[in-house]
Amino acid sequence: MKVLIITYYWPPAGGSGVQRWLKFVKYLRDFGIEPVVYIPKDANYPIIDNSLQSDIPENIQFISKSIVEPNTIFSFLKPKKAKQSAGFLESNPNLLGRLFLKIRANYFIPDARKFWIKPSIKFLKKYLLENEIDAIITTGPPHSLHLIGLALKGTTGIPWISDFRDPWTDIDYFHQLPLSNKSKAKHHLLEKKVLKNADAVLVVGETMKENFSSISNNIHVITNGYDSDTKKQDTPIQLDTKFTITHIGLMNADRNPIIFWEALHDLIEENQEFKNDVIIKLIGKLASQVEESIDKLPKSIIDKVGYVSHNEVKKYQLKSQVLLLAINNVPSAKGIITGKIFEYLQAKRPILAIGPKDGDLAEILKNTNSGTIVDFDEKEALKSEIFKLYSDYKTGNLKIASINIEQYHRKNLTAQLAQIIKKIK
Repeated sequence: MKVLIITYYWPPAGGSGVQRWLKFVKYLRDFGIEPVVYIPKDANYPIIDNSLQSDIPENIQFISKSIVEPNTIFSFLKPKKAKQSAGFLESNPNLLGRLFLKIRANYFIPDARKFWIKPSIKFLKKYLLENEIDAIITTGPPHSLHLIGLALKGTTGIPWISDFRDPWTDIDYFHQLPLSNKSKAKHHLLEKKVLKNADAVLVVGETMKENFSSISNNIHVITNGYDSDTKKQDTPIQLDTKFTITHIGLMNADRNPIIFWEALHDLIEENQEFKNDVIIKLIGKLASQVEESIDKLPKSIIDKVGYVSHNEVKKYQLKSQVLLLAINNVPSAKGIITGKIFEYLQAKRPILAIGPKDGDLAEILKNTNSGTIVDFDEKEALKSEIFKLYSDYKTGNLKIASINIEQYHRKNLTAQLAQIIKKIK
């Protein structure tokens, strides 16, 4: 059985967007499914991580088509420091930046990869006539790729699965886009067409499933997950000697955990020993608002590491005393499950999360006994939790006994995917 997987993100692309389907492709053959991967030629990826190439199985068939990237043109017109990484909207753009954003929001619908849709449809229709494919899968964002799947399903009749790694009109930054009413309506119309016509829709959490359920009854939750190689974990990694609290991943303006910085400030003022022991490690790109927040804290407690390879990320997770996870403080926060939570679970270090207590993330933490979540406005509760973790660190008792994490292993998740593929065939 063969499936055609249409994805924008693929190694050497780095960041969170590439992980999900790279890992599915890694394990699909174990379930009797041969993947064929369609990717853009010479894509302008904002983050590069060549270490991910090692996860690509041998002899996988790739097909590709050139892509026109308007973002490339825009980036040349912007000041160098204004170029963005994946997942960022400039928080305080200048006049030119606001103009670019308005054009991008209203003329590049559903996103800036829309110019890849028509060439891909033409190219893939020919490919599908000449090659036997049993199912088509598209993954977004960018949600332009779902429109490729929609067209191919309509012309070939081949079953189609639409995978939403993030929401479309409910994505965390949608409310920030300067969209006209007409543009908003177009987004909602296209989203509805995709959901109604796909033979199956994959989502990463229960809240997204609930939000889509009024449009489609073919919604399946397959979360993101973690991957492991037991041979590589034979050598134990020594924990940091300092009381390290590590955040891994992009931290944009909406994800800036203001109460965390405030709680830290108070604890440092109140306890000199805590000040001497604590180190905050920030792995990944930081928005300017985050930089402003941490500038108010002593430089001695902040370690800004920047972007590192995925392999290096795993080492930081295993060494850290505590892993920090901040959910975007946006209207859709309840449904946000960042991909990093699952790799945090694998590290088996205490997780300190900031986000809604009734959200999908809170449910995962509860079911796995892997950490604590504090709401966006609960500063005193956050202070207490940080100090409790610190006290456990001082007495040598900072550990967790996590449970039920095997369900999130990438191979087990791929087994769920394989069942859905075979069912729609």
